[in-house]
Amino acid sequence: MKKISVHIAELLFQLSQGDIISNSLAKDPLIEELVLEGIIERSGRIKKTLKIFDNNSLDNYLKNRYSINNLTAYIDLIKEKDITRNKLVIVASDSKILKVRTFKGFLVNCYEPIKVTLNENQTTINTIEGTFQFIYDFEKFIPSPDITIVGVENPENFRYIEKQKHLFKNIVPLFISRYPQNQSKDLIKWLQSIPNKYMHYGDFDFAGIGIYMNEFKKYLANKTKFFIPDNIENLIKNHGNRDRYDNQKTNFDTKLIGESQLLKLIEIIHKYKKGLDQEILINEQQD
Repeated sequence: MKKISVHIAELLFQLSQGDIISNSLAKDPLIEELVLEGIIERSGRIKKTLKIFDNNSLDNYLKNRYSINNLTAYIDLIKEKDITRNKLVIVASDSKILKVRTFKGFLVNCYEPIKVTLNENQTTINTIEGTFQFIYDFEKFIPSPDITIVGVENPENFRYIEKQKHLFKNIVPLFISRYPQNQSKDLIKWLQSIPNKYMHYGDFDFAGIGIYMNEFKKYLANKTKFFIPDNIENLIKNHGNRDRYDNQKTNFDTKLIGESQLLKLIEIIHKYKKGLDQEILINEQQD
């Protein structure tokens, strides 16, 4: 079923209240249908106007063709920011007339209990190996301020985060997943709303740095940091992949990078002409 745009719905409401509107403001196939049905009257030779001929006929037409029982309620609904499918069924008898995003939020993981507030209730995130928690009401999800949010680029590292905890001895981390990628706007919106520091844990190549710079640093500025292990040069030298260097383009401006360690990483990548997948750090013990 097609939906009626909020603009046309509001014009129909104006007409139903006895207003006369300019024909030029109502260029829409639905208006033409209503004129042909004799529900709306069009008059005037040069400056044409529209007015309702029969309100009852309009109500019946909207109910039969669009399942709209109440035009005012329909307008109020499609203007809402948080529309539910339940309300769409009540007002328009169709949960699919508008695109409603019912699956928002993101995955979190940890290897030690993390204190948070969710919907004004204090609770603890304490996942067990092999499971994650999905945060739906992320707007009301507030971690303790001493927690560092660590964004994990690749799913396997996120899955086996317990095996990488030696990398994060100096912080209390809460891990978030960049996947599924259509949730990334939720992540940025949430990270912007909390005071916690953000650390990006991704691949050590141009693509990984590009994701950090373009998807996170761009929006989070000085509260971010790119995670780099102490032994990164040996890891790239011994386990780096030449294709990661040859096939990737830099899609970021190095002049915008103020992190000395990240600039050093770029130098190392150029030095060995290799990039490194972050999966190497699963079970990898630092010297």
